Amino acid sequence: MALDTLNQDEVTYFDLNNELNIPKNGTIQIDKDHEALEAFLKENVIPNTLKFESLKDRFDYLLKNEFVAATMLEQYDFNFIEKMYHFLREANFKFKSFMAAYKFYAQYALKTNDQRFYVENYIDRVAMNALFYANGNESLAMNLANEMIHQRYQPATPSFLNAGKARRGELVSCFVLQTTDDMNSIGRVINSALQLSKMGGGVGINLSNLREAGSTIKGITNAASGVVPVMKLLEDSFSYSNQMGQRQGAGVVYLSVFHPDIMQFLATKKENADEKIRVKTLSLGLTVPDKFYELIKQDAMMYLFSPYDVEREYGKPFNYIDLSAEYDNLVDNPNIKKTMIKARDLENEISKLQQESGYPYIINLDVVNRANPIAGKVISSNLCSEILQVQTPSIINNKQEYEQMGSDISCNLGSTNIVNMMETDDFAESVDTMIRALSFVSDNSHLDVVPSVQNGNQELHAVGLGAMGLAAYFAKNKMYYGDEEAIDFTNMYFMMLNYYSLLASNQIAKERQKSFYDFEKSDYANGTYFDKYLQSDVQPKTQKVRMLFKKHHIPTHSDWQRLKDQIQEFGLYNAYRLAIAPTGSISYVNDSTASLHPIINKIEERQEKKIGKIYYPAPYLQNDTIPYYESAYDLDMRKVIDVYSTAQQHIDQGMALTLFMRSTLPEGLYEWKKDRTNKMTTRDLNILRMYAYHKDIKSVYYIRTYTDDENEMGVNECESCSI
Repeated sequence: MALDTLNQDEVTYFDLNNELNIPKNGTIQIDKDHEALEAFLKENVIPNTLKFESLKDRFDYLLKNEFVAATMLEQYDFNFIEKMYHFLREANFKFKSFMAAYKFYAQYALKTNDQRFYVENYIDRVAMNALFYANGNESLAMNLANEMIHQRYQPATPSFLNAGKARRGELVSCFVLQTTDDMNSIGRVINSALQLSKMGGGVGINLSNLREAGSTIKGITNAASGVVPVMKLLEDSFSYSNQMGQRQGAGVVYLSVFHPDIMQFLATKKENADEKIRVKTLSLGLTVPDKFYELIKQDAMMYLFSPYDVEREYGKPFNYIDLSAEYDNLVDNPNIKKTMIKARDLENEISKLQQESGYPYIINLDVVNRANPIAGKVISSNLCSEILQVQTPSIINNKQEYEQMGSDISCNLGSTNIVNMMETDDFAESVDTMIRALSFVSDNSHLDVVPSVQNGNQELHAVGLGAMGLAAYFAKNKMYYGDEEAIDFTNMYFMMLNYYSLLASNQIAKERQKSFYDFEKSDYANGTYFDKYLQSDVQPKTQKVRMLFKKHHIPTHSDWQRLKDQIQEFGLYNAYRLAIAPTGSISYVNDSTASLHPIINKIEERQEKKIGKIYYPAPYLQNDTIPYYESAYDLDMRKVIDVYSTAQQHIDQGMALTLFMRSTLPEGLYEWKKDRTNKMTTRDLNILRMYAYHKDIKSVYYIRTYTDDENEMGVNECESCSI
């Protein structure tokens, strides 16, 4: 029975999987999921997978039919490939859930051109990734095979999906652009959005430099149209450039809270917005300096400043002004046009919109830049709010050429699987292998369609190694999400990830005798980055976490001192190394919980297009772990913020932190609700955003709301940037 003729009535695995959702004798029928997995492999995978006499025959077929890149295979002796396959088979990999196998074969496994048969299994896809990223280095290829077959490392979806293919898409997940206040730049950004969306990536674009609606152009008052029409143009661009109909193009636009168009910007996402201004598919984000929180606390009026006037007075685009430091000077400058609104009115407007739509994302810009160790300023983020890197503006002439080449951002992402990573025999080698794989993606991304992105990538070699499965690890080891032991573990894990990723990047710089651009101006070069590790010895605080890390070498004070010396001498290859991206479908393949978040349901229900509902049990869900799996919608979000804040101390970029709220909040969850309505209000979101800010959270991604009629709002998952 070929894939295109598959009749659901003739298979049993969907029914078996659905029995997961039907308790028996008051318990979850976990065994039914295992039965569904076995039935899926027997009824679907085995009969519909192409068979070959030998591994050599298989690769001859792949080459003949242009499935695999010949240039990749030419780097290896075939005896080595056979050796790798022997190692991979000896690992005895098995999917742990029906959803894991179903997602892999539906979304990742290579199929014949007519989509009727599978051409590869999980081992084959791992082999292609290992051979591709190792670039002919047999030792690295074996290390990569080892990390991926044991699911310690997971490349981002576009990288994992396309590695090794002759007819492949791009490896990069997403991009960050900016526009300056002129028509040439706007036109160039729209063209760039078209090109990058066509490649399959989500695009983040900062519009804060654009003059506001009603501003003057060449002496004519009220001539400027502001940011909203540009948003409409960008939304149309993403809709048009939709990866050949396979997936909707995706973009997010960011605006400063001190931009005069801020209220119109937010109004574009309101449910009752006029169609002339409404944006349906474009995501919204705000860049928020410290000064905004200060004005909220004072219950003060706030001034919004004309970007055109600010750039004229300061000689640089609005994005690059330190608004917190310059706020009073901007207010006092009579040459800068300004308008006034009440800070708390804007704060409430943000919360209202987050209740309605989940937007806008929040980038706490001064928190980001205080922690940024690289020379320059971070001004924006990507479609999932975790990429936070310095940018410089470009100057475009009338021929749409670069008179001054700026730098923009491409995102090269991958993730550790925390549960499996804690089982590694060598934490240092595992992380080194991952950083090398990610650096290969950066080195081999051909992005000349947007020269500023290519320039930024070539200058910084930035990557984003993240993590998934934190909630699963907590439950497996009987820790409650957000408790003392959980916080202690989070602190240690991400300190380790930071240390060993620095060690790996330093080793690559030493081997290549090359550091990222302007390394000598960074806090790594002057040594101040390491103060937080040298002024206190980061070690486990609880007995349980000491035992969990027993097999691993935890960096000591002297290790950090030695690393500091090596980095000051030899540099770092990657300007950025760590970022916690959302994990989408690939977390199911990894039998993992998503990112660092708590679970939503012990048995998750997914609607799979034409198939119907598929159920996914939380990893390691057993009678003794059930109490440790609490729904995110029933948790105090301050616990989630605390976990993310703990990890953030060690992560040089950001994290896609989502807040989960109920329309009707559980009784007693938040002390400020006492004697007030139990309905979620704007005040609740205001308090939580302020709490996140004071905990040095760099970004807040979606607000997801579980309504009283059991629907989720604000759940438009970003496929482009998720791992």
